[in-house]
Amino acid sequence: MERVHHLAGMRVTSSNPSSPHGVHIGLGCGRLLQEACSPSCKTGRVEDAELLAEQVAYYRARAPRYDEWWQRCGVYDRGPELAAEWDRQLALVEEALTTFSVSGHVLELAGGTGWWTQQLARYAETLTVVDSSPEALEINRSRTDRDDIDYKVADVFSWPPDRAYDVVFFSFWLSHVPRQRSRSFWSMVGSCLSSDGRVFVIDNHNDPLPSKDIKDPYVLDYQPDRHVRRVDDGREFNVVKVMYEPDELEAQLEDLGWMAEINATRWFIFGSARPR
Repeated sequence: MERVHHLAGMRVTSSNPSSPHGVHIGLGCGRLLQEACSPSCKTGRVEDAELLAEQVAYYRARAPRYDEWWQRCGVYDRGPELAAEWDRQLALVEEALTTFSVSGHVLELAGGTGWWTQQLARYAETLTVVDSSPEALEINRSRTDRDDIDYKVADVFSWPPDRAYDVVFFSFWLSHVPRQRSRSFWSMVGSCLSSDGRVFVIDNHNDPLPSKDIKDPYVLDYQPDRHVRRVDDGREFNVVKVMYEPDELEAQLEDLGWMAEINATRWFIFGSARPR
């Protein structure tokens, strides 16, 4: 059956030891990390861990300037028309989150600088926020100004949950999970949930109307499932960037034992999931 997604006014159809960077890198290659792992898997595991360490280092370095992207200011200011379109699409995402109805014990993975933490805190009975960047979490603390949020500086891939949560939320994080870790990542998310727990996810969407005028100036090279990015001091980093289409993510989650409903605007994908 043909699927239809309404993209912001368009109708689109589609058939701990520490690492050198100060973060404990979690297990790679999913179930293949066993004694019998092949030499090629072991090589991939090392490369995977190095890439994720580089990604952590990038976001730690980027934390002081990250909010410029979200607020569409500085080098991300593309004028009032595109700013209004950003706000319009963001309002659709916020409306979907409101309909989802966050409640109970809530876990935010990769909470970053706190733009969504603020919203979660309004409705959560308890809120735990995990991120590998202490710099980002310091900004998050200042933004939310709440002393009842439990902040954890930890590697999202290896952090062991200490309770069951009614809601697990992550925004602009799933695209940083390597494809080969999808199964183990979603298994970890499932282990965090209570018996009737739910997930809400938000992330970037491949722009169906790309323009060089709205490209990210900090992205030097767009590679399959990976970006090369720089920071202000000139350092360059490799960062995982897996861009999902709604149908693709729904199908992946179905294969992993989840029920999901994923929607899209021009610039965002978003939706909910729960284990079957």
